[in-house]
Amino acid sequence: MASMTSYDLVIIGGGPGGYPCAIRASQLGMSVAVIDDRELLGGTCLNIGCIPSKALLQATERLEMARNLEAFGVLVDNVRADLAGVMRHKARVVTELGEGVAYLLRKNKVTRLQGRGRLLSRDRVEVSAPDGSFEVQVRKAIVLASGSKAATLPDLPIDEQRIVTSAGALSLTAAPRHLAVIGGGYVGLELGSVWRRLGSEVTVVEVLDRIASGVDSEMSTALHKVLEAQGFQFCLAHKVVGSRMEADDVVLEVEPMGDGARGTIKADVVLVSIGRRPATDGLDLETVGIKPDPRGYIPVDDGFRTSAEGVYAIGDVIGGAMLAHKAEEEGIALAERLAGAAGHVDYGTIPAVVYTWPELASVGRTEDDLKAAGVAYRVGRFPFSANAMAKARLEKNGLVKVLADAGTDRILGVHILGPDAGSLIHEAVAVMQFGAAAEDVARTSHAHPTLPEALREACLAVADRTIHL
Repeated sequence: MASMTSYDLVIIGGGPGGYPCAIRASQLGMSVAVIDDRELLGGTCLNIGCIPSKALLQATERLEMARNLEAFGVLVDNVRADLAGVMRHKARVVTELGEGVAYLLRKNKVTRLQGRGRLLSRDRVEVSAPDGSFEVQVRKAIVLASGSKAATLPDLPIDEQRIVTSAGALSLTAAPRHLAVIGGGYVGLELGSVWRRLGSEVTVVEVLDRIASGVDSEMSTALHKVLEAQGFQFCLAHKVVGSRMEADDVVLEVEPMGDGARGTIKADVVLVSIGRRPATDGLDLETVGIKPDPRGYIPVDDGFRTSAEGVYAIGDVIGGAMLAHKAEEEGIALAERLAGAAGHVDYGTIPAVVYTWPELASVGRTEDDLKAAGVAYRVGRFPFSANAMAKARLEKNGLVKVLADAGTDRILGVHILGPDAGSLIHEAVAVMQFGAAAEDVARTSHAHPTLPEALREACLAVADRTIHL
């Protein structure tokens, strides 16, 4: 490729923030190039994150279902997992979706440049490609969308075999005898679920006194109980203070956050799942005068502008919820702003999902938030044990919880622990986007029997008038 090719917009990072930004910008008339060094576009999410983990979760959920079909009167003998086949399924899903992203860029006339991008100035980027380096000129803007990478612990050197990040946990060649998960967040609970279904004993070590710390505390407690009933072991309010190798095992030294004696946990595989940190290494931010904040995030204003004129940032590198769909919304909004339109992200209606089974999905405020802020609110709850479709599916764990403003009845938050919660939450997202009241959902017809009826009933419960409880 000739050096100093120029584009209106150059995006460093082809993940769920970068490639939608590129597509939307091209639709709006800009010439766009995306720089990414992976063979498959889609970023961490598609290659070693959201997508492969969901492929494994779906496969193992079906395994678990098959093991319990007798309750439906369906007899299936000798149900077992073929781990190699499960991994092939994961690889096919990742490849097909990665190729799909590449097709979408071609369809929208976006240039894909494979290599590592670094800033040379506010209008020039160097691409270090497998066959050499070259520069591209930028006429309008540079977008930094390089995502994040797994955070690690200094006393636990990652080898992706016995001490692994989420990437290693997605590619184990055999189910661990005992998997120790450090961190009780989304990723640890999801991957713990995968390997528990495949035969591993799973212990979760968490420094806080509850799992899934960002969600409504009532729902966190409910999820804890369900996972414990499935066989998870939890070591809450403990931190890992040391480790040693002992034959084929890793021995973790754990210490309570309060008073108490140290203990040990022995596991043949340890998953370090303590969060993620922005991936800004190699961008040469200092070249254009960008200084990350103390946690490594790139500071931006409400228009995604960095301190360097013409350089913008979106997604995990700017902090906030590290969610693929949050990055996508930011990328699309930024493209529209650069084209002179009114791109906007409503951070109050971005849903979050923990893909355990049952799933836990949330949007908006938690009850903990509202109490701390002194907001007057009302609560409506409805258990799936009283929902006809959940009973028919033998999916009776969990509930829907609706939080509404005590004065206006406007829905402030919705939290769902139950079957297909990750899909059910989107009715709540849509109505909250338009400022709906709990009464609006309560008076909306829902087909019977369906799982979404539980949301309607929870909205009825806000006014103490449930029908089926």
